[in-house]
Amino acid sequence: MTWTSWCCWTKWRDSGESERKLVSNLPYEGLKPQNQPNRRYAGNAIKTTKYSFWSFIPMNLFEQFHRWANLYFVGIAALNFVPAVNAFQPQVALIPICVILSLTAIKDAWEDFRRYQSDRQLNSTLCLIYSRSQRSFVERRWKDVRVGDFVRVLSNEIIPADILLLHTSDPNGVCHMETANLDGETNLKQRKVVPGFSSTNSPFEPLNFNGVVVCEKPNDDLNHFNGFLEKDRRKTGFGIENLLLRGCTVRNTADASGIVVYAGHETKSMLNNNRPRSKRSKLEKKMNTEVLFCVLLLICMCLIVAVGHTIWLQTFSSVPIYFVPNSDGTFTSAVLSGVFMFLTMIILLQVMIPISLYLSIELVKIGQVFFITQDVDLYDEEKDTRVQCRALNITEDLGQIQYIFSDKTGTLTENKMVFRRCTIVGTEFPHEENAVRLAFLAGEMDTDEEVIYHQNRRPPLFSLEEAQDGPVGANAHSPGHSSLHRPRVTAGAPSSRAFSSPLETEVIPDHTLLQLMEEEEAKPYLEFFLAMAICNTVVVSTETARRQRANERRNSSISWSPLECLEVLFGRGTCFQRLSASLKNITHKRGSLTEPIHMDLTDSPVYDVPTFSGSMAGPNEADNSPSNRRAATGGARTGSSSVAPEEVCYEAQSPDEAALVHAAKAYGFTLLERTPDHVTVRLPRGKVLEFKVLDVLTFDSIRRRMSIIVRHPHSKEIIMYTKGADSGIMERLQNIFEDRRRVESQSRDIANKTQTDLDMYAKDGLRTLCFAKKVVSEQVYMAWQVKRQEAMSAISRKEELLMDTADDMENNLTLLGATGIEDRLQENVPETIQALREAGIQVWVLTGDKLETAVNIAYSCKLLDQKDLVFTFNTENKGVCKTMLNGILQELPQDGSLEREASIGLVIDGRTLSLLLDDDLQMQFVQLCTHCRSVLCCRATPLQKSRVVTLLRCRLKVMTLAIGDGANDVNMIQAADVGVGISGQEGMQAVMASDFAISRFKHLKKLLLVHGHWCYTRLTNMIIYFFYKNVAYVNLLFWYQFFCGFSGTAMIDYWFMIFFNLIFTSTPPIMFGIMDREVSAYMLLQLPELYKRGQHAGGYRRSTFWIAILDAFYQSLVCFFVPYWTYAGSDIDIFTLGIPMNTVSLFTIILHLAIEIKSWTVVHWVIMVGSVIVYFVVSLAFSALCVSCNPPSDPYWLVQEQVADPMFYLVCILTTVVALLPRYTLHALRGTLVLSDHLKARQIDQLPSHHRDRWLREWRSLKELCASFPSMSSSTVPQDTAQSPSTPTAQLSSSTRI
Repeated sequence: MTWTSWCCWTKWRDSGESERKLVSNLPYEGLKPQNQPNRRYAGNAIKTTKYSFWSFIPMNLFEQFHRWANLYFVGIAALNFVPAVNAFQPQVALIPICVILSLTAIKDAWEDFRRYQSDRQLNSTLCLIYSRSQRSFVERRWKDVRVGDFVRVLSNEIIPADILLLHTSDPNGVCHMETANLDGETNLKQRKVVPGFSSTNSPFEPLNFNGVVVCEKPNDDLNHFNGFLEKDRRKTGFGIENLLLRGCTVRNTADASGIVVYAGHETKSMLNNNRPRSKRSKLEKKMNTEVLFCVLLLICMCLIVAVGHTIWLQTFSSVPIYFVPNSDGTFTSAVLSGVFMFLTMIILLQVMIPISLYLSIELVKIGQVFFITQDVDLYDEEKDTRVQCRALNITEDLGQIQYIFSDKTGTLTENKMVFRRCTIVGTEFPHEENAVRLAFLAGEMDTDEEVIYHQNRRPPLFSLEEAQDGPVGANAHSPGHSSLHRPRVTAGAPSSRAFSSPLETEVIPDHTLLQLMEEEEAKPYLEFFLAMAICNTVVVSTETARRQRANERRNSSISWSPLECLEVLFGRGTCFQRLSASLKNITHKRGSLTEPIHMDLTDSPVYDVPTFSGSMAGPNEADNSPSNRRAATGGARTGSSSVAPEEVCYEAQSPDEAALVHAAKAYGFTLLERTPDHVTVRLPRGKVLEFKVLDVLTFDSIRRRMSIIVRHPHSKEIIMYTKGADSGIMERLQNIFEDRRRVESQSRDIANKTQTDLDMYAKDGLRTLCFAKKVVSEQVYMAWQVKRQEAMSAISRKEELLMDTADDMENNLTLLGATGIEDRLQENVPETIQALREAGIQVWVLTGDKLETAVNIAYSCKLLDQKDLVFTFNTENKGVCKTMLNGILQELPQDGSLEREASIGLVIDGRTLSLLLDDDLQMQFVQLCTHCRSVLCCRATPLQKSRVVTLLRCRLKVMTLAIGDGANDVNMIQAADVGVGISGQEGMQAVMASDFAISRFKHLKKLLLVHGHWCYTRLTNMIIYFFYKNVAYVNLLFWYQFFCGFSGTAMIDYWFMIFFNLIFTSTPPIMFGIMDREVSAYMLLQLPELYKRGQHAGGYRRSTFWIAILDAFYQSLVCFFVPYWTYAGSDIDIFTLGIPMNTVSLFTIILHLAIEIKSWTVVHWVIMVGSVIVYFVVSLAFSALCVSCNPPSDPYWLVQEQVADPMFYLVCILTTVVALLPRYTLHALRGTLVLSDHLKARQIDQLPSHHRDRWLREWRSLKELCASFPSMSSSTVPQDTAQSPSTPTAQLSSSTRI
């Protein structure tokens, strides 16, 4: 039973129960399995193999026979066992299909055997399970774990099953879990002990557990888990924050224990472990139609032979003496003989359907994937990742893409959030010094390539990590190990810490804001940064558990803080002048910055963060003296897991949170510790405050905000800090209309100024977040807490109830301020989008960001241009939306003249998008989109993204590609014809759901324009060649029927017929499909217009197929009649006649391929010449050894006799030349009279490099000129370039592209 069938059976078995109830297995230890209370739940052993030893042959054959071509050939082979219709020896007829089935079975068996080895290794992994008899945790294998067992997992070990956390070694009841094996995310997830089981006074005793665990049925949702623990009629709710997931790794925690709730194939990780989706390429669907045409052609040919045989028999007035009677002495009638002959010819001409085509296509795609993954240009040295091809059967679809749907954050941008500016109680702080630092870094990245080469190898200018980490050897450590020295398998080295580059972690404070924070009225500012420090889910790690980047190399053990660096910069004239000059170059010319800035520590001033006084710090705060400040900064922190401030490192689940926490730290508000019960923050003067955490209202995409409810350590007030999108905060502010005077003077003024600043941030392309607070009374909180606990204990509608309680609390907020965070564009994104556009691909961006931010990024990445005519849809009224649609469509000319004069862009808000996706507006929406050069959808939900992709793919019948980097892009990626995932900052969910995975958006350019073009053209040419080859060879037998009474006789030995397709001509087309290159990668990148041929099926038209079939008929006529007329009247036998026919057919087919090959390499020569040599070697050996292979006629020594005859060579040369002359002539005429775009590009590529580059420069200038004057954009192609490359002209051609 496969694991998928096991899951289906489990689903059926559990379908009758709405929830799962389980108890401890310890009281029932030693009993028979049928007496175990949790016996009906799945065990922990996994089986991902498809077959067993006994089921392999029948199941594999069953799967292979799903391909109707295999079933067809088996039927033909079985038909050959019928004596009345057999064409040749029945055993020989089985050889081709047996070879194909065997090769496929061997491939499937090897893949399944590898899965079996992986399963056995995983099931045999050791873990610790509690034993009642030994009263301790003992070693057992993973496959021995059962639901209801108590399992202990040590640090750096992989979790064997889904475990409800009941105890950890951490005194706060916290366990840190790394989910990189599950979703690829490098940050740590925090898990908490179920409330009531966090006692640290005594060790965990599973024997004392007497509760009942009630939870939901197994499902694949990794982010939700509901249930409650019932003990003494008291229910304690738990959720996903209490569940350890199978396959994840325990980090920074000595040990964690709990009870198993899901095991084996019922765990969440296994339910998410779907195999790569099986997609059928567009080319394969088209090819099946051509196979059907070949079947019809085969039937027609067989009917001709059958009718001819019937007519031939009827020409005899009496039965000839050489006719063999039936067993009863009678003769078969002419009509019945014609029926039998029809079946005989189907057997004889069965090769008309290419039996090896499907296997050859699989081999070609494997070869194509190999070369794609080995492309150095698609390798990311920083991440040490290369392109991944997860779907092997749609490589050619990369060359036919017409629409690209892209996410923004992390796809077009770096997803490295940089704190830029903030607004607090209506006052905006631009952080100009920090902008100087960021601009300097941007200038360093954007200078000339030579400068980049040198500067990227210098230590970073602004670095905190070197000062914090010290020498390399000082921080060397090994992961913590168990005191039990056992041969258990643990996880590998901890992965790199997320969001930890200097660009993200270092912030230079604003001088004005620092001064305001020293004043007496500084409380609003302090509240703002305190909210930034604690209102998040950031996990604080200790230095001993800090996870270093694998590729990090330290060149110095001395560094300074950003403040010291800035002070040195502005304290030295020459350095500041150089920096100012570089900033001017950044603004105007992006000039080069070739010299590093040297700094001297000896006379650099010390920059102290100012001290603060006020109610925030409390009455017992230390004096503001430099010695006290330094002591406070360098001293140890109080608490169970205290570390010095320079040792603090953060594990954030999102880059936004990481940027905000580091910004708060830059102003002295350092997050020191986070546990489920409290949050510890160091204030600027060194005072440590420990806030008791009462509840956390986690972020969700519907509310678009998160909140944390804490109790202040001094005032004992209950305070809720909230952060979120402006749309989720502004609507929840306190009712400012109660007191008109107060409205005008305070709340309204602050809200209006903050909104103005938010709009400015959005126009600058910054991501915005608002911060607010609320003081909650004890009575209100207690009443709310009762509702909250009821919602936590619920199983059904739990998310809905929790959201309702969050909405009840998150109202009447007091606005503190807002932040602007920059997410920079990735490298070469504008150039990539421009190249894709020139290739005829429509680029859409679907993002969840607000409209202003997304529009600014769209202009930055050249998705929108200042010359574009942009229509913006931002309404919640369906009637208004419909009126706008109809009005715009009426204004647009139907002949497309407006698109030629001005590009049209479309910007849609998420609320409007939901209206446009309704059934009654879909048609108009799609019609408008066809007129647009680019479309930008803002505030789009994951479901809306997938619906947009599906709508365009189904309505317009276009090839679509979706690209994204996060979990919110999975639906969109799966809805498209081709899904591309980016392995970025947001984990690997998008990669795991994708067909192809890259590390940078810029890699999409070469993946499509080069590899997509190559894969498509290679495969189309190979498929057409396959059809041609088989038809040309089969027709030799067909023409012979006109000279043998349509009797189904073959003049070629059956073994030669089998060897011809399996050995002699099998390798060249595979090589052709893997290695042929029509245009070089350089020219394809320089001329993206060449990509358009694949979009319009230019390489695989119906006419191309029929021309190849007609050419095959012509060549078969020549290959048959030239030898036939040559030996006419002689006394040679049929096999002697068949040998030159077989030979010239081989030469013609091989040389036909040589004409089609565009680029020759050593591999081409070896395979092409090798096929001819193998033919003669095998033929000579077979003719010498086959004494009685095919009685009564034998081919013994016939080949040797033919080789010794000069006439044989004359026939081979003359026939081959005559057969290939039309095709060669056609290619010559195409290359001189009717040059295609690709042939022009090949000719240009063969020019000397300086001539080629000059031609390309003039061509680009000509395109820019045409873009400036739309009336000239019909086409502009320099002609006669190959004849006079130095003087390309601007003559217009009929083609719209080169």
